[in-house]
Amino acid sequence: MTQFEDFVRASGADLVRFARAVTGDAHRGEDAAQTALSKALPRWHRIGDLDDPVAYLKKMIVNGELSWRRRLSSRELVVEQVPSGAEVADVADAAVRRQALLERLRRLPPRQRAAVALRFYEDLPDREVAVLLGCTESTVRSLVAAALSALRLDEAAAARREEVANDANRR
Repeated sequence: MTQFEDFVRASGADLVRFARAVTGDAHRGEDAAQTALSKALPRWHRIGDLDDPVAYLKKMIVNGELSWRRRLSSRELVVEQVPSGAEVADVADAAVRRQALLERLRRLPPRQRAAVALRFYEDLPDREVAVLLGCTESTVRSLVAAALSALRLDEAAAARREEVANDANRR
């Protein structure tokens, strides 16, 4: 077994989870992790010798996602919500809250979403997030603050909409 295969067995699942958090989508996250790993394979003799090859791959995933977003914005129209083909019956409150949060996270700009994922999902300090995003620590703090503010506003608006709907149903 090669060093690369050992690395993928040891870190592949973590990279996929990270990519899912950064992209906000399970399938695109798997694709992002696979793309980063496929690009790393031909250069593994150099990447494998780095102090932290996982951090290098995470940076590749972030850069790939930001690049994908730029390409997407120039040729596709993004809609707020894609209609689902099948209705889901009663879902637990926790799952509903989690889905609502994921929807709000998906609406964040890509750099803000990446900063939030790196800071809170990966629990990285601002310094490491800055390195991965290629910016300063103060920019990381600004991105996270703006993202959290947007998430709070979005949550408050959703709560108001739910309250109005509940009032209408009571009448």
